[in-house]
Amino acid sequence: MDESVMGRSIEILLVEDSPTDALLTQEAFCRSKMLNTVHVIDNGEDALAFLRREGPYTRAPRPDLILLDLNLPRKDGREVLQEIKSDDRLRLIPVVILTSSKSEEDILKSYGLHANSYICKPVDFKKFTEAILCIGTFWFTVVTLPSSFSRKVE
Repeated sequence: MDESVMGRSIEILLVEDSPTDALLTQEAFCRSKMLNTVHVIDNGEDALAFLRREGPYTRAPRPDLILLDLNLPRKDGREVLQEIKSDDRLRLIPVVILTSSKSEEDILKSYGLHANSYICKPVDFKKFTEAILCIGTFWFTVVTLPSSFSRKVE
């Protein structure tokens, strides 16, 4: 596991408006061997407030990974991604698009906005769980993240 997350819980921000998909994602991370905390936000505006530690989120932890759906209320995932990657304080946080959209336009736009990866949600429960476990393994076991991902409050 990457040194920057060893010895502490991995903080994951899941931005997902489907309660079912949010629950499935949380369940999959629970089954992983990694110590993690999944914070679920169901709309784009609150996701940005969480990341910027505004309003009720002043004590929110800095996520090690963001899982972002594209089709969100109040501010869609494309706008959220653009704001994250335009903000010097947030741009290094890996953002994985996790969505049901298979649209080539959405895929191109997401990578154009600097998404770190794009995953179409599998419909099958077992495949969905496997995809989530692969995300966790890849980002927290295989990848080396910058040491700036420490928990220092900015």
